Amino acid sequence: MSSDDSPWARTMVPLPPGTDVLDRVLRANLATWTGNISPPSLGLALADWLFHLTLSPGKHLELQVKALRKTTRLMTYAWQRVGDPDTPPCIQPLPGDRRFKEPEWQNAPYDLLYQGFLLTQQWWWNATNSVDGVAPAHERRVQFMARQMLDTVAPSNFPWTNPVVAEKTRDQGGANLIRGWENLIADIQRQQAGAAPEGTERYRPGQDVAVTPGTVVFRNRLIELIQYHPTRKRVHPEPVLIVPAWIMKYYILDLSPENSLIRYLVDQGHTVFCISWHNPTAADRELSLEDYRRLGIAAARQAVQAIVPNHDIHAVGYCIGGTLLSIEAARMARDREREFASLTLFAAQVDFTEPGELELFIDESEVSLLEDTMWAKGYLETREMAAAFQMLRSSDLIWSRMVRQYLLGERDRVNDLMAWNADATRMPYRMHAQYLRQLFLANELAHGRYCVNERPVALPDIRAPIFAVATETDHIAPWRSVYQLHLLSDTQITFVLTRGGHNAGIVSEPGHPGRYYRIHTTGSTDAYRDPEVWFGQAEVVDGSWWPAWHHWLAEHSGARRMPPPEIGNAAAGYPPHEPAPGSYVFER
Repeated sequence: MSSDDSPWARTMVPLPPGTDVLDRVLRANLATWTGNISPPSLGLALADWLFHLTLSPGKHLELQVKALRKTTRLMTYAWQRVGDPDTPPCIQPLPGDRRFKEPEWQNAPYDLLYQGFLLTQQWWWNATNSVDGVAPAHERRVQFMARQMLDTVAPSNFPWTNPVVAEKTRDQGGANLIRGWENLIADIQRQQAGAAPEGTERYRPGQDVAVTPGTVVFRNRLIELIQYHPTRKRVHPEPVLIVPAWIMKYYILDLSPENSLIRYLVDQGHTVFCISWHNPTAADRELSLEDYRRLGIAAARQAVQAIVPNHDIHAVGYCIGGTLLSIEAARMARDREREFASLTLFAAQVDFTEPGELELFIDESEVSLLEDTMWAKGYLETREMAAAFQMLRSSDLIWSRMVRQYLLGERDRVNDLMAWNADATRMPYRMHAQYLRQLFLANELAHGRYCVNERPVALPDIRAPIFAVATETDHIAPWRSVYQLHLLSDTQITFVLTRGGHNAGIVSEPGHPGRYYRIHTTGSTDAYRDPEVWFGQAEVVDGSWWPAWHHWLAEHSGARRMPPPEIGNAAAGYPPHEPAPGSYVFER
């Protein structure tokens, strides 16, 4: 008997109904002021670091010595510059930090400003790193907070400490600042109106992007299934079913004709189907992760099998779409259903032990706050997800952009990928809460505890060969996390590591300058190689990985090609509907 069930407790004043609603409303409103970042989570991390730093006199002494050394380095550099203007800098920016790349930063006094900033940045990394006793997750959060603080006060952010801005202001008589003010006002007005960023109107789905000819052959409340028209008289017998992430519009894989992965596959003689997801509203708040599997992947697979009968399917999943596709493939294997001909995963995690920098936003406190935010609205806003991703690279994606647009008065030239990135989708409350709790926090899929139809599924049951693609600079699905698939599979895996990030590394068409990739196939009986060993042994190939994937698909397809199938199958209940890109892609 609990304390609330005791006779004594029942004589007390009863709890008013819905008291938990008060907590949810408070936290949901708090989240609007904190950008969905949990103050208790950051506070606990900061307290953990401060307490242990206080109890580390040796660390104090080390930091004092380092501060003295860095001050001496800067003063020595300044003195040497007086006698020799060609004296090299005493510290270089970190790889990828482009804030101080212009030659104007080498002129006094700006060289001392940015050198002092970099030395300060280095000192703070020392102060927040390797403090004995601090929990690793707390250490990473404190480092994140320090990085955000420093990025805010970087000398590149202010017109009087940025030589590029100062010179342009002088040359143009302040016209750049006037243009920047106009840009700022225009952006605020667009944001308040819910309009897309300036320049994205030049890339309209169905007219400028997402123009590969196709037809919607199936629709339910969650997906439209597009079948693309063949361009070859004979095609590979096995169809390709693409499952994009529902955090994004599907046409990331069908941008402009020259960089459309879907068009490339069709031109290589593949019969291609692709899911276009519905953009959830508050009415869809109770859509679950199981609904996305059942109404999404399972329904699409059934349609493809009816349109192209008697042939196995090459299944392709991107990001979270790849995670759910892996769950469905494991369920099919568990239930002794006929498996996919092959499984291709683009930047998709199945083990969330090492989720990378996104871990900064995923703990019990953060997830609880996010749940309350989604509970209040019924979904997670697109701009809230985008803000979290931008904060991971705030110096490049936030502050450098603000300098260009509002201080230099220069608009970024929008391309098709940038326009697509601004056309995001929402995440329903129930599904996203389940995804964060069951996959991120509990890591149920990797541990064999994720259940479909009340029974767990296991990734080692999958026997279909796997082609997994990861990208070198992915902040959403870090490649070493994607590589964890090798520990959870007993089938052949061809693993590709390509240059680029989560999106640009996948949109890597043949002829794209500067592209390369690493590739290696591990058999089902081969010994495990850790990521660093794999990196050193994998073959390095210049160019796009797309042709390698096409050849891999061809190797796992039937030897003889066949005439392309009809568009849809009205007799089986899948009549052709409207032309691609359908209607769901236009939902706002």
